[in-house]
Amino acid sequence: MSMTITEKILAKAAGEKTVSPGQLINANIDVIMCHDVTTPPAVSMLEARGIDKVFDREKIVVTPDHFQPAKDIKSAELHKRLDDWAVRHKIKHYYKIGRAGVCHALLPEQGHIRPGEVIIGGDSHTCTYGAFAAFSTGVGSTDLAAAIATGQMWFRIPESIKFVLNGSLSKGVYSKDVILAVIARIGVDGALYKAMEFTGATLKEMSMEARMTITNMAIEAGAKSGIIGFDETTKKYLDEHLKEKIDYTIYESAPDAKYAAVEEFDCSKLEPMVALPHLPSGGVAISDCAGKQMNQCYIGSCTNGRIEDLRIAAKILKGKSVAIRTLIIPATPEIWKQAKDEGLFDIFYEAGCVIAAPTCGACLGGFMGILAAGEKCVSTTNRNFVGRMGSPKSEVYLASPATAAASAITGKLTDCRKYL
Repeated sequence: MSMTITEKILAKAAGEKTVSPGQLINANIDVIMCHDVTTPPAVSMLEARGIDKVFDREKIVVTPDHFQPAKDIKSAELHKRLDDWAVRHKIKHYYKIGRAGVCHALLPEQGHIRPGEVIIGGDSHTCTYGAFAAFSTGVGSTDLAAAIATGQMWFRIPESIKFVLNGSLSKGVYSKDVILAVIARIGVDGALYKAMEFTGATLKEMSMEARMTITNMAIEAGAKSGIIGFDETTKKYLDEHLKEKIDYTIYESAPDAKYAAVEEFDCSKLEPMVALPHLPSGGVAISDCAGKQMNQCYIGSCTNGRIEDLRIAAKILKGKSVAIRTLIIPATPEIWKQAKDEGLFDIFYEAGCVIAAPTCGACLGGFMGILAAGEKCVSTTNRNFVGRMGSPKSEVYLASPATAAASAITGKLTDCRKYL
């Protein structure tokens, strides 16, 4: 039986020769990502049942990120519970505050993601790691608890949808625009419990950072996972970042693998995109929404807080001043330092931006950029649900770092191409 890349990876994890969509399997987990919001409840569930163990202290990666540094007493208590647990079980890969970062940027950067593996995390955007030809998906605290203790988890094999991305991107158009266009076409439930497999010539021109933006937002179409096949770009990134266990297995979809659907896109025709409130599927071309007044610009998050994103924003902001409050949040300490060393912080400072430590805070309406009623934010994050970044009467507009930076200068949704 010919299988997709997703089916091949899950078959290996389950010890099966073949699997097919709809089949239930019990899979061995290669990496578990744990952060400060969903892990403490998982640990409490285990402790309540007298299960105070981890299946493998070297296969669990821990970092506080959603409320780090702690914003209040409750978040401080979450951090303490996470810290006590990680220290007690001698978790090898524990990134404490000072080295903690936004989880989905931190794990690839620190060499914890490898092709062909099964990765879960207590966060919906764990699908990010599929950019490395791995099966990666988010789970709730209950499943997280079971996996921490046993190293296994059950899955229903998802059907796959193939997204063929053709053409070269025009100036001012980035991977964020591509994924917003994909979700605008199929809707927030268009890939419900399916694997979104991305392929095509457009991807060949994208960096790993750009590819991670695409798989990061697979969940915004309801997908179980997003995945991109292995190539020389993947290999180069892994050669630079893997620090241990440098061997991995590469899987590819069979030429005659079956898909639930195939969607083709001519990406050469895309304009910069903006997802209007209140769904990620609300993507429209910038030409259809330019001029709308904003109150805040946010550049960061697990979607677009990497060094490539900051460089793009800095190129536009250089020598300019922002008209609205603008937050720049590098996703990890290494990205923070690299941005500083490259002089990007000088550009952001001169432009009037706020530069902060790595955190997910503003993205989920936690802290570091909360919106008041009536305020509008152009954001490089992945969700613009009602109340996502603050008041339920605020609005979030999703865009690329380039569009966000251009909009910060004018205070209105602005076509970034006028600054490139």
